[in-house]
Amino acid sequence: MLKKTSLFVGQVLFLWLVYEAGNKIVSFFGLPIPGNVLGMILLFLMLLTGIVKVEQLALASNFLLKHITFFFIPIAVGLINWVDLFLQHILALTMMVLISAILAFYLTGFLFQYLQRRSEK
Repeated sequence: MLKKTSLFVGQVLFLWLVYEAGNKIVSFFGLPIPGNVLGMILLFLMLLTGIVKVEQLALASNFLLKHITFFFIPIAVGLINWVDLFLQHILALTMMVLISAILAFYLTGFLFQYLQRRSEK
């Protein structure tokens, strides 16, 4: 039990350090992206290159993914304060969501068909 707990803590600590590294790099270089996004890119690159194996982070990542909805509660509560703003711009927001969804479906379908035709050659 103690070994599993220390493994979990170590994995969470590693994920937090990657997050902090992303924030520090963005702050140091003045990059125009959020630090947490850069941290995810760093983690992805480490997984892609094999520096870090999925199994090495499985315990913490499975736990965090299992409870991911818990992390969205503060965001949802914070959005309640902006209801008036959303209602003011409901038409524009609705159009943006619809247009972006249609574009995403179209581009996904187009890309799939393109890659399928290419693989048949």
